Amino acid sequence: MKLLETYILRRVGQMFLVALLPVLAIIWTTQVLQRINLVTDSGQSIGSFAKLATLILPSIIPVVLPFAIVIGVTQTLTTMNNDSELTVIDAAGSPRSIILKPILILAALISVFSFLVDNVVEPKAKTGARQMIAAAYADLLSTVIEEKNFRRIDTGLYVQISERLAGRVLKGLFVVDERDPNFELVYYAREGAVDEKGTSLIMHDGEVHRKAPNGDVSIIRFDSYSFDLSDLTQNRGQATLRAGDRELPFLLNPDPTDKDYASKPGSYRAELHRRLTDWVLPMVFALISLAIAGDARSHREARLHPMVAALIFAFAIRWACFYAANQIDTKPFFIGVLYAIPTIASALAILSLSMHKRLSMVSGVNDYIAAQWRKIQRRFARPADPSAGGGA
Repeated sequence: MKLLETYILRRVGQMFLVALLPVLAIIWTTQVLQRINLVTDSGQSIGSFAKLATLILPSIIPVVLPFAIVIGVTQTLTTMNNDSELTVIDAAGSPRSIILKPILILAALISVFSFLVDNVVEPKAKTGARQMIAAAYADLLSTVIEEKNFRRIDTGLYVQISERLAGRVLKGLFVVDERDPNFELVYYAREGAVDEKGTSLIMHDGEVHRKAPNGDVSIIRFDSYSFDLSDLTQNRGQATLRAGDRELPFLLNPDPTDKDYASKPGSYRAELHRRLTDWVLPMVFALISLAIAGDARSHREARLHPMVAALIFAFAIRWACFYAANQIDTKPFFIGVLYAIPTIASALAILSLSMHKRLSMVSGVNDYIAAQWRKIQRRFARPADPSAGGGA
C-alpha cells in the first residue's frame, strides 16, 4: 500500500474509532442499566452483573459499526477537502483509487468483523445471558429471598418469609398474588416448603384471603395448600432459546422438532435473512459516503455538510432493511426486498463514483435540510462578546 493510501487509512480508522467507542459506550450503558434488576431482584453479586454486561456487548456492536464508518469516512474526507488535500491529490494526477482503496479495505474488514460478531459471537453471548438469568431466578424462593423482607419474584407476585430452615423449609410465609385482575389473593401460612422440582410451594396451617374488585373478602383456612410455581420455573429456570439466539447453521437447517421453531417458523426465516444482509451494511455505507464526500469541492458549492447527508441516507437504508426484515415473518415476499435494498444502494453509489457524480438528495429536500442545519448551528453558536473589540 502506498504512503498516501496508508495516510488516508490511518486517518479514517482513527476517526472511525473516535465515532464508534463513545456511541458504543452510551448504548451499552443504557442496555446494562435496564438489567440492573438482576442484582436487586435475585440477589446476584456484582461479578455476575459484570458478566451479564459483557454478554450484552456483542448484540450492540453490529448495530453501531455501519454508522461509525459513515462518520469516519465523511468527516475525514471533509476535513481533507477543507485543507485542500483532495484538491492537491487531484492536481497531482493521482487516480481515484488512492482514496477509494484504503476506505474500501477498511469497510471490507469491518463487514467481515460484523459478520463474525453477528453470526458467531452474538448467539453464544445471548445464550449465555439467557442461561445466566434463568439460573439466577431458578431457585429464587428457597435460596435467595432474604428473611423478613418483601421480595417481588414476578409481576404482581410478592413473597415474605420469617425464617429459612434446613431441607428447603420456610417458616412464616406471606404471599400476595395480584396477577389476576379479577381478584387479589393473600396467603398466610405457618410453614411451607418448595418441592424438589421447584414447581410448587406447599404451605401448611394457614389461610387465604380472596378480595374481589367490589371489596368483598372471603377467607378460607387450610391445613395444606399447593401454590403453583410451574410458570415461574418454566420461564426462569430454563433458558428458552429464540430465533435471535440460534447460530447460523441452525438457521440454515432448523430442527423441525424444536418447539420454538415449530411454533414460530417465520421468525427463524426472518432472522436468517437479516443476518445474511446486515453484515454488508458497513461496505454499503462506505460506498455511499465516498459517493457523497469523495470529490474535491469548493466551499461555496457545499450547502449541506456531507456527514449529515450521508447519515440521512444511512438511516433511511437501515430503517428500510429493518422494516423489510420484520415483514418477512409473515410476508415472504419481503425476502427479495431485503436483499434489493443494499444491492440497489450499492449500485447507485458505484454508478455515481464511476461517473464522477456526487450522490445527493433532491434539490428542494437538500435546501430545506441545509436551512434547518444552519438554524441549529446558529442556535448553538456562542454569542459574540460585546465587550470584545474596540479599546478605550
